[in-house]
Amino acid sequence: MPALFYKHQEYTWTFSKIKVNEEIYVTMSILNKKLFERLSHRGGSQEESRRSNIDSTPSIIVNYENNEEDIWMDEIDKKSISSEETSEAIMCHIRQRPMNQQQLWTKEEITLALSNLPAGEAAFATIPTLHGNILEKTLEELQNLHLREPQTIYRKTCTFTNGCVKKTILVSENNIATRATPTELLVKWPETCLLVACWLGHFEIVKVLLEKNVNIFCKDENGRTPVHLAACAAIVRILEELLSYGADPCEWDFNKKCTPLHCAAAVGNVACIKSLIKAKADVNAGFPGKTPLHYAVLSNAVDSAEVLLQAGAHPNNPQVYTETPLHVAASLGSVPCMKLLLSHGADVRVQLGTARSTPLHLAAEEGSAECTKLLVDAGASCEAKNFKGQTAMHLAALAQSLETLEVLINAGAKANVEDIDGRTPLHAAVAKSLRANELVKTLIQAGASVNKPDKFGYTPLHIAALNENSSTVMMLLSKGADITVRTKGGISALSFIIRRTPDILPRFVTRLDQAISLYDHELGDVDCELRLDFRPLVPGGKGETDLMLCLIEVGQGHILKHPLCESFLYLKWLRIRKFFLISLVFHSIFVILFTGYIAVTYLWSIDHLSKILFWPILSYTCILITKELFQIAHDVCSYVKRWENWLQWCVILTSCLVLINPINNWQHHIAALGILLIWIELMIVVGRFPMFGLYIQMFTQVAINFFKFLGAYICLIIGFSLGFCVLHKNYKSFANPLVGLLKTIIMMSGELEFEDVYFNDNTKVLYAGTSHLMLLSFVILVTVILTNLMVGLAVSDIQELRRCAGLDRLVRRAELVSYLEGMLFSKLLDYAPKNIMRTCRRGAMLLHPPYHCAIQIRPNDPREKRLPRDLVKAIYRLVCERKVRNTTGRSTFMQSVSVLESDYIKLNRLHSTNSSIEYNQQQLNELVTELKRCSYNITTHLDSIKNRVENIAKELDVPITC
Repeated sequence: MPALFYKHQEYTWTFSKIKVNEEIYVTMSILNKKLFERLSHRGGSQEESRRSNIDSTPSIIVNYENNEEDIWMDEIDKKSISSEETSEAIMCHIRQRPMNQQQLWTKEEITLALSNLPAGEAAFATIPTLHGNILEKTLEELQNLHLREPQTIYRKTCTFTNGCVKKTILVSENNIATRATPTELLVKWPETCLLVACWLGHFEIVKVLLEKNVNIFCKDENGRTPVHLAACAAIVRILEELLSYGADPCEWDFNKKCTPLHCAAAVGNVACIKSLIKAKADVNAGFPGKTPLHYAVLSNAVDSAEVLLQAGAHPNNPQVYTETPLHVAASLGSVPCMKLLLSHGADVRVQLGTARSTPLHLAAEEGSAECTKLLVDAGASCEAKNFKGQTAMHLAALAQSLETLEVLINAGAKANVEDIDGRTPLHAAVAKSLRANELVKTLIQAGASVNKPDKFGYTPLHIAALNENSSTVMMLLSKGADITVRTKGGISALSFIIRRTPDILPRFVTRLDQAISLYDHELGDVDCELRLDFRPLVPGGKGETDLMLCLIEVGQGHILKHPLCESFLYLKWLRIRKFFLISLVFHSIFVILFTGYIAVTYLWSIDHLSKILFWPILSYTCILITKELFQIAHDVCSYVKRWENWLQWCVILTSCLVLINPINNWQHHIAALGILLIWIELMIVVGRFPMFGLYIQMFTQVAINFFKFLGAYICLIIGFSLGFCVLHKNYKSFANPLVGLLKTIIMMSGELEFEDVYFNDNTKVLYAGTSHLMLLSFVILVTVILTNLMVGLAVSDIQELRRCAGLDRLVRRAELVSYLEGMLFSKLLDYAPKNIMRTCRRGAMLLHPPYHCAIQIRPNDPREKRLPRDLVKAIYRLVCERKVRNTTGRSTFMQSVSVLESDYIKLNRLHSTNSSIEYNQQQLNELVTELKRCSYNITTHLDSIKNRVENIAKELDVPITC
């Protein structure tokens, strides 16, 4: 499989493998959108044309016109935000391909074949010169001469020996022919001259040669007879003359490729066709293969096709999965030929070859709306699928043909039909960026699901982002596309957007800004109400915090500090924290019971209390096992990645081991380890609470850094410990190398015990001098340098953690809320009592679409308690800044600043003591400073835009009017 489209296997996106050798049919007009050109080219045989159609689709440049009021689609006409295409005023229409005559052989092929005949080059050089007096003289001389006996025409299909002989003879005859007069040329090589004259259209020479009884059945090296050549040259006069002398109109060439009627149909000469039919030519020659009707349709020769049909040519083919003239007309987009064939009973249901393409497939792939409508009106099935499971809708979308798509939709085609890879026409519409916006809008209006994934999990939004088509991404987002949906490989659409179309992110933030709006009264009014619409944060995924997690995952966690996101997380936490408190109480009770059991069993040996606590501990352990198994079943991949879960299993294991009776000595080790682990676990659970999370994160970060550095310097510590064991082997702490290593690590903290080692009467220093020097080295290198270095490096991240404390708090809150929400809405709980689960789940949800998706707050009311005051202040500031940005002109801006300052002064007087804390002079100064900074930025950008407009106007020599 793709990228357009994927680096991952499933990431590999194709429709007809989407490795496109595009034929580009561009039609454009800048001055008049209704004016367009139709440019196209088609060459080669029909087989090559069909293969090209299967492997490629036409590309169409199009301008998207903005009809949306949604923030996503603002200013699309003003500038391009796509890395692929521009949004200039370019209009296009699906072209109708002009049809060229489809020669069975090229002129070069025929000329080369005739030149290879005996005296062929001389004939080509001489016959065109025979006219006027020279022609009359030659004909007079020829009247009294006898032509040479017919010669065998040489063919390429010969052995090496014969080939050498014939080549020698040919060279010899050509040398003689170059010195011959025109009369001698005609007398000695009449068959060659007849073939060349028929091809060049020299009637007088043909007539005189026929009168001299030249062999009319002569052929060139490919088996072409004079009738073939006259039909290819479309010279009716010569053709009729040949037929009058008994030429065979049904003769085939050596390769059984065509008869003279095929040649006449290919050039579309009606007179030649009628003459051959009158001479009893077979109109169905080659049936059930390529008949003359095929070539007439291939050349778009409607008159010729009509003559053939009236003469009895078959419009259909009895073979299954074969090509019919209707397929040819559909693949070329030939409306006249299609009308003619349908009027003569052409079957619209026939499928072509292994691709299983119907004429409707080919017409849709060609982007011919008129042909598509003719086929649909004739009864063609819109739901017929080719070997890839694609319908005409898929191919029309791939061809970027809006007109064809509308015809199919009006005919009742399904907008959500899937191919074998589960892709819909909407997937195909975004596979190219030229006209994708119009196609997306049309398909969605027809009922296409904007979030429908294929079998690899890719939605149209994934594909549009992979193609770096920003305008299409915005269109999909404006239509409700979910940026949190993930592929089978776990890649979210937001991840693709960040990597491929990063210019979408500012639009996303702008949309969040627009979600906070003035609901009632003016900003400075006491009763002012602001409306917070949370719908942009819940794009339609399974959970309400999926978007938050995606932002964190792709490195855009700073967006969580947006007032809308922060308000949503705060309110969401208030909704779901009761479930966290239940978990916290559960773990706290378990820790207390476990600690009590360890104390009465392994510390005080109180048997009757131990027996009482045994069953509660066993019950809690079973509940913990059930909970962990539930989490594994819910999402095993995420479960394995969390080290807290491994700690939980260690607690469960130690809990099971300490409950074993009777008590053994080894269980005391397990009990000591278990009591430590369970309290660490409780610390982790408490750390999930946003209030304490920062401190637990500091501890975890410092611990990780410390062990990293300890692992880097462990060789130095081991070296010192072994050296001390050698020098102080009579000292009990260094008698055992492992204990010596432990002692050395403890010495790093400064516990050197210098006097106990060197001034102990019971243990004398064995190796004075060296032991003193090694201790001094240890103090300098380890105790002083290494220990301080490790401490400094380990705690270096604390200041950064404190600086980012606000963002980290939001990240932890989003992760905790998402974790609890995911557990609560797990499918495994669907089997629980429905009433209980419905109540719990409804209590965890903050939004209840379509009505309860927003809240109104009064920022100027000191009684507003639903959000923290600092958050309310941030929301109010955001609305003020947006209001100022919407004003035009510097004077208007300063007036707005003055109004806001006076509003704050009034509010400070009105709110007395309580409100003065929230709206003091310092806050007002900060707001004014921020507004002035915004004013400077806006002015700078306006000046820059003005300069760019003036430069463009100068280049175009267009006057600027204000």
